[in-house]
Amino acid sequence: MSNKITVLGSGAWGTALASNQAANGKTVTLWGRDPAQMQLMRESGRNDKYLSGVQLSTNLTFSDALLESISGADIILLVTPAQTLADTAQKIASSIGSGTVIISCAKGIDQNTGETMGQILHRIFPNHQVATLSGPSFAIDVASNLPTAVTIAADETKTALALCAALSNKNLRCYASNDQLGVDYGGALKNVLAIAAGIVHGRSLGASALAALTTRGFAELQRVALALGAQAETLSGLSGFGDLVLTCSSEKSRNFAYGAAIGRGEDLTHMKLAEGVKTAQIAASIAQNNNIDAPLIFAVNELLSGSINVDEAIAQLMARPLKSEAVIKPA
Repeated sequence: MSNKITVLGSGAWGTALASNQAANGKTVTLWGRDPAQMQLMRESGRNDKYLSGVQLSTNLTFSDALLESISGADIILLVTPAQTLADTAQKIASSIGSGTVIISCAKGIDQNTGETMGQILHRIFPNHQVATLSGPSFAIDVASNLPTAVTIAADETKTALALCAALSNKNLRCYASNDQLGVDYGGALKNVLAIAAGIVHGRSLGASALAALTTRGFAELQRVALALGAQAETLSGLSGFGDLVLTCSSEKSRNFAYGAAIGRGEDLTHMKLAEGVKTAQIAASIAQNNNIDAPLIFAVNELLSGSINVDEAIAQLMARPLKSEAVIKPA
């Protein structure tokens, strides 16, 4: 694959990926919908709105013209919020080249359709190679050129390997997978569980509670994703276990920070977008409709909807019937 990349989405993660690739010799265009913001980034070489204090690669090109930005792109990274990914994908579907590869870098489940990001790409781009990039990666770390490892998943292993070769560099190591569904579910569900972990932290419930929440959260993530068709090996890797551990341990995670604010009883109106808030409701609905035991996801959904408060959620979880710790794989 050649070197021309377009990144759609100028938030923290999109900016970080674009700068990382530009700094490592790729021709990269970063698109954002706000002309004033893109002009400011062009002039300053920074994105202080989302990545304060980070100097971006001088090789990066900025654009607010969507169709112009994707012209001639070999790889398009879709890094818009999960709930707007389908809309952005539809807008470019008739304008991309036949050999262009489209990669989702968003983590969530579409609230309207129940689709993963990969399923959306397959539906909108049936004649293109599509993939998912996910894993334990804070935008600030990638933008600061700190060592990071992620997973790239596509239906065919050779496609995933080719994309790993195209996007890996001295600061970013990519591992290939052919389980796009598993990578999608790992990235989406961990966001909901990170909110729960943040609540534990914000309520000062202790390190033991946080460790228990993260561990049982991983068991729940496996149970849900396996029942929906994911592979166990994927969930134990970077895009499952690795991403969960990262986002359940630091307020650099928007989902963890959002949960921490809930735990502290703070006003949430100032909080940045947390994908897990949008994912919780549809994830709970999918689990319920498929008769999957997902008490943490159910509890987060009820908390966010206002059906219960934090104390009620804790009491409800602690009073559940005792059970084996083993993860039972679906037949």
